[in-house]
Amino acid sequence: MSRHQKPPQIQHTVAIYQVVQMLQAIEGESDRAVVLRRAGISPALLESALARVTQIQFARLMTALVRHHRDEFWGLGSSPLPLGTFAMGCRMLVGHRKLGEALRAGLRYYHALLPDFVPRLQIRDGMAYVRMSSRHALNDRQTYAVRVFMFLSYGVMCWLAARRIPVDEVVYQDRDVVRRSDASRLFQAPTRLSDGEWGYRFAVKWLDLPVEQNAESVETFLRGAPGCLLVKYRDQASFTERIRRMLRRYLADEMPSFEAVSDMLATTPQTLRRRLQREGQGYQMIKDALRRDVAVDYLTQSDMSLIEVAARVGYSEASTFHRAFKVWTGLSPGAYRQAHNKPISLTR
Repeated sequence: MSRHQKPPQIQHTVAIYQVVQMLQAIEGESDRAVVLRRAGISPALLESALARVTQIQFARLMTALVRHHRDEFWGLGSSPLPLGTFAMGCRMLVGHRKLGEALRAGLRYYHALLPDFVPRLQIRDGMAYVRMSSRHALNDRQTYAVRVFMFLSYGVMCWLAARRIPVDEVVYQDRDVVRRSDASRLFQAPTRLSDGEWGYRFAVKWLDLPVEQNAESVETFLRGAPGCLLVKYRDQASFTERIRRMLRRYLADEMPSFEAVSDMLATTPQTLRRRLQREGQGYQMIKDALRRDVAVDYLTQSDMSLIEVAARVGYSEASTFHRAFKVWTGLSPGAYRQAHNKPISLTR
């Protein structure tokens, strides 16, 4: 493929950690196998802490878990959210004129429904802060529910405004969770640790945006939600995404240096480094994530030989690719393909 041709879009993958967290409320192995089968995820992947799944698989997992638990919060809370809660809330929000009005109304709506934590909007020094505080001591499952709500509330906010709202900072409690989660990538912002709270901050000016959705568009949105929120409002203009698209053209060859990328983006290396830091990324992280995601796509969606996959992601030696892929996912390329293709047995 010529570098002047537009390369195919490669979606970001999702950490297996997220899958494990979503499955916390399922105790039986047979029930877990049923849910994973509906999502198209092999249980073998759960054995590697570094494995990844596709966004399509993760969206299917969300739907399968709602069906299994009859709970729109996937069994994560101390009491279930009735089916239809999310749809009713979205239909209510499109009746508001400005984003700030809709956001406040949405948080009030969920304030009465969420049993384990309270979402609030706080305004200070020109910043809006969607803050989550617990109602009681939370277990791991309930803590994950807080983080899921953060992501969903942000996704709905972007949908209402029909554009991505730039986030300045994400607040989490646990350093280990920050390390294993995809928070920086999902919000495209740096993460800060703080005891006793979770949330995200953005400039208060965005609350004055008009609500662009209506009674007709909400029905189209609901047919794909919540899985569509994984990708719908990614900032394609961010430096992270621009570099990712640029490097996709060079993937089978030698990657350009950081200085060369800076020059292609008409900026200085110092400025580019600062911008990437604000987005919670680094140049090596972007390169590794791109190679990993493309390799996962080839291994799961094609019959290419491992040698050809290695060459397509820039490795002339299959053994070097083998070692790199194992660092990225915890599995060798062959084992990853085998796990993905392995039939999921059901015991009921």
